[in-house]
Amino acid sequence: MFGNYLIGLREGLEASLVVCILVAYLVKTGRRDALRPVWAGIGIAVGLSLAFGCVLEFGSQELTFEAQELLGGSLSILAVGLVTWMVFWMRRTARHLRAELHGRLDAALRLGTGALVATAFLAVGREGLETALFVWASVRAATDEAGSVEPLTGVLLGIATAVVLGWLFYRGALRIDLARFFTWTGGMLVVVAAGVLAYGVHDLQEARFLGGLADKAFDVSATVPPDSWYGTLLKGVFNFQPDPTVLQVTVWALYLVPALALFLSPVGFGRSVGVEEQKATDEKAGSESGGGARGDDDGGGTGADGERVRDGARRAGGRAGGDEG
Repeated sequence: MFGNYLIGLREGLEASLVVCILVAYLVKTGRRDALRPVWAGIGIAVGLSLAFGCVLEFGSQELTFEAQELLGGSLSILAVGLVTWMVFWMRRTARHLRAELHGRLDAALRLGTGALVATAFLAVGREGLETALFVWASVRAATDEAGSVEPLTGVLLGIATAVVLGWLFYRGALRIDLARFFTWTGGMLVVVAAGVLAYGVHDLQEARFLGGLADKAFDVSATVPPDSWYGTLLKGVFNFQPDPTVLQVTVWALYLVPALALFLSPVGFGRSVGVEEQKATDEKAGSESGGGARGDDDGGGTGADGERVRDGARRAGGRAGGDEG
């Protein structure tokens, strides 16, 4: 359950941060009229992600056993590829995510309502589709043997926590070291992804797409019974299987060792020209909207150089409220 909670928390928080950045920028620059199309785009993205998850869950039930295993294994491997790319992408671009989204919003504001809807949809939709696919693969891996709703419950609790954290970020009531958060959760997510990958390989073996189903690397079922509390814990956190095949263990190791080594290696986060240019743009926009530059002087935003979140929307909203009064 913890592994699935981590997935929901990590993926949900990324989507929440994107929403916070979009909304806070519009509030800070005095473009509250653009909030409605942005929320519309976010709503469409969430709806599409839920629909995609439903298609994966209910559509696969009509297939034969071999077809289900082939589909499940293939999508599990695809999900691992996508989440691995996402983890490394966020590790590399977390610092200037805000500047990138601000630039897209500036362009969309010039083009009109449709562009705003599309910008919000694309920004959140990618996160949503990745989340739906990886959550489906992970929950499927965890529930196939456990036969419980705990994995899905863990995912939902993680998403709910992410929504609450996103709201606290927006209100300026919470600060967090984003670089450290994404490093720790990203590393744990790589471990979870390794288990999903091994399970996907097992599915392909059961579908007779890959051989070696009878070649067991080891069998500790007597020592770690799958229905024991510690067996369930290992299954929920690491997708541990007490009797994996040789191919499963090989693929697990070939993925986990280099992926973790690369992810945890030092990464240079130099200040980019794009961030400096966007900061100047933000200050100019804030000045035009009645003092927004003061908020930037205070720091804040999810991509701040101090690697901390302290959303400027609360301060900007307070100033806007004072202006209206």
